[in-house]
Amino acid sequence: MFENLPGFREYYPDRCALRNYIFEVWRNAATCFGFEEYDAPILEPLELFKEKSGEEIVGQLFSFLDRGGREVALRPEMTPSLGRLVGARQQSLKKPVKWFNIGEHFRYEKPQKGRTRAFFQFNADILGEEGVAADAELIALGVESLIGFGLRETDFVIRLSDRELWMAFLSAFDLEGDQASGVLSLIDKIERQDRATLVKQLDPYLGSRKQAFLTQVEELVNCDTVRKIREFFHQQVSSSEVLSRIERRLGEWEELLELLRAMGLIAFLKLDLGIVRGLAYYTGFVYEAFEKQGESRSLFAGGRYDGLLAKLGYTDMPASGFAIGDVVLANLLEERKLGVNSKNAPEIFMVFGGENERKVVLADAAKLRRLNFRVEYTFRKQGFGKQFGLAVEKRAKIALIYGSEELKEGTIKLRNLKTREEAIVLRDALVDELKRILGS
Repeated sequence: MFENLPGFREYYPDRCALRNYIFEVWRNAATCFGFEEYDAPILEPLELFKEKSGEEIVGQLFSFLDRGGREVALRPEMTPSLGRLVGARQQSLKKPVKWFNIGEHFRYEKPQKGRTRAFFQFNADILGEEGVAADAELIALGVESLIGFGLRETDFVIRLSDRELWMAFLSAFDLEGDQASGVLSLIDKIERQDRATLVKQLDPYLGSRKQAFLTQVEELVNCDTVRKIREFFHQQVSSSEVLSRIERRLGEWEELLELLRAMGLIAFLKLDLGIVRGLAYYTGFVYEAFEKQGESRSLFAGGRYDGLLAKLGYTDMPASGFAIGDVVLANLLEERKLGVNSKNAPEIFMVFGGENERKVVLADAAKLRRLNFRVEYTFRKQGFGKQFGLAVEKRAKIALIYGSEELKEGTIKLRNLKTREEAIVLRDALVDELKRILGS
């Protein structure tokens, strides 16, 4: 006997139905916002991710040497592949590029609730638009991608932060480049690690200044309005150059919040500078959506990543995007009993008496299926009672009853399996009657 590998899921029909329902809601949201779908190879050059994804993800790669002697990896995320695709044709692509993808990704991490080694993500990105309107549009799409499942502002919150503000803050401590990135990765863990551990980890970067630095970080993280952020920097920073940079950035914050307010999304948002995002390529606004109740699980995350195309060797291009994973979302939907789509259930179940009736059933089923009705019937000779039981078990909406008397009269008995109401319908009028009842 063989078992599936740890961290890899199997999709029996009920799980596949849930997965496809999730994909359908995501795809519908993206197309309503005017995004175009794309895809890229699951297997990519290892170097693409080693250079662009950050140490944490690189440590989780499924990588190996292929038969051609190339170092390759299963994709752990989509953004580097997207950057390569857009970069290769950036002169011919109309701007802004608004693309989305629903694809499988792989990370070698410990399997646990909400984490698997193979998972699907909905990625949405806008490239070629430097203004905050692109960030607002993506946040709106992220919200819509959760609302589509029946979630509301009482169910989740988007914590909005800014790498640019943090970089300005770090520059006041003479932290730039790789040093700044290293410190940001530590700040990103501020909620998950005790203070003593953080102080120790900051020592290589700040030495004797580490305690004072961490105190200021904690103060900044507690600033939950633009006004409080402005007051913090004017109190803590003396450099006119840094303050000028901060003021320009806060102006962009005010513009972004005004756009989100106009979209009716403020109720979903919380200004929270404790969100930094661990991926190495983020440069501006970053955000993460969390469940408000229960386990406070992360539902989606994203941000601006200007500069990625330049790192890939192409002409630089402003870029922003987010990703939603299917694992946590599927768990949440099941826990909340939020209407998994029943599209796999038949709309119509055909019940028949004998072989003569079966032939008519087969002909009518073929006709209805060509018109996109979902139709089933039994393969075996069974009594009417068993056939009705099967129709209910399969959650069909309508039973069409083919008996010998009905055949003689050119009629079919139609039963609504929910209300149990019955009607006699002429066989020639069956399609129109089904369209009326089922809304097809």
